[in-house]
Amino acid sequence: MNPSEDENKSPGSTKYHQHITEMSQTIQTSCSLDEYDEGKKTLGASTIKFGELVILGYNGCLPSGNRGRGRSRFKLFKRETPNGVKPDKQYEVSPQKPGQAVKSKGKHTISYTLSRHQTIVVEYSADQNTDMFQIGRSTEPVIDFVVMDTVPGAKSQEECTILESTISRFACRIIVDRDPPYASRIYAAGFNSTNNIFLGEKACKWKTEPGMDGLTTNGVLIMRPRGGFQGDAKPGVWREVSVCGNIYSLRETRSSQQRGKLIESENNILEDGTLIDLCGATLLWRSATGLLRTPTQKHLEQLRQGINDSRPQCPIGFNTLVLPKHRHQTAKQFLEENSKQPYAYLKCGHVHGYHQWDSNSNQERTDRTCPMCRDIGPYEALTMGNEASFYVDSSSPTHAFCPCGHVCSEKTTKYWSQVPLPHGTHAFQAACPFCATPLAGDQGFIKLIFQEAID
Repeated sequence: MNPSEDENKSPGSTKYHQHITEMSQTIQTSCSLDEYDEGKKTLGASTIKFGELVILGYNGCLPSGNRGRGRSRFKLFKRETPNGVKPDKQYEVSPQKPGQAVKSKGKHTISYTLSRHQTIVVEYSADQNTDMFQIGRSTEPVIDFVVMDTVPGAKSQEECTILESTISRFACRIIVDRDPPYASRIYAAGFNSTNNIFLGEKACKWKTEPGMDGLTTNGVLIMRPRGGFQGDAKPGVWREVSVCGNIYSLRETRSSQQRGKLIESENNILEDGTLIDLCGATLLWRSATGLLRTPTQKHLEQLRQGINDSRPQCPIGFNTLVLPKHRHQTAKQFLEENSKQPYAYLKCGHVHGYHQWDSNSNQERTDRTCPMCRDIGPYEALTMGNEASFYVDSSSPTHAFCPCGHVCSEKTTKYWSQVPLPHGTHAFQAACPFCATPLAGDQGFIKLIFQEAID
């Protein structure tokens, strides 16, 4: 049930929202190049940034920490030396000499095995006008961004362990023009350590007018937001991108042998806010220009501090609450380390401190009765959504996702609650971008109702 108009217009609530809105407008201009400069120092190379890839489900950092090529985000900068490739020539390999296509490590090739007696090889040559970046599960040096399966709500490295990953070792590659406007194009499959891509006899592949094309086992899906990645954005339609960068409608199942319909009106150029699904992890592409409109970490921290400066109070215990930047792993840790953690009833939005009202210490309960309005629903700790790239605007953090309790702006919660993220091999579901927890409730989010200190 949504909060009543009287509750929304209460003096404390009105003052709180006015305070946060004013602060948001004041510091919105701080959305600058802070992270750009940080990334530039890390690479120590070019000052031209193409964009970033951010993994959904991690609120700014992997549970094991961001180290090397295994990170929650990857920044693409113009390389000092171009390493892009483009199709050059095509030929058929004799079944008696199957290794002739991969003799030279200096050549990039894609091999399409049509039968035991026929393999078509497409040879690629160096392209001085593009840079190539590769993404996949493999830790081999040819992979620039190492991606593992996302486990919803995982808070430790142990919880992220997957016995059988569905992400390809060489999942996809992105080719970026080195000259403005720096168009970034995505292709299914990546080259291995010998600079080859193999599509076996059972892989989905076919002949085309230019030559050959195919799909990877579990596919690479993309979805562009309609209207751009901004406050009024709407989710688009999921498509599948081929090895040659053509766009197709989705297959009946993720690994079906039958390709979808060719969508000739669409291309493989990544637009700001494009989602890339690798069947186990979903990435968000943010262009360099799009990041300039995105709130910085400094901006989000000031908004969080703005909430705390308004001194929200628990209406039951009358203690001042403090919205944390990070979440405690367990309720016991919270009780021992921070008694000011705010909790919210996610059915009505009333914010409290932790209390035992309508609880049973001997039994785990998912629903509690709000003492303010008597609505029954989940009772969850609130935590700031720290990954700025997931925000579609820079407005006040007045809403929270249900049932995880991650706090962000209203338009951000509305957008992600409408995005059907791939789940498994054939299902779709909306999820919190900060922890990948499937959304629940009537909308998937709730407006928060804080009570300010009465003094």
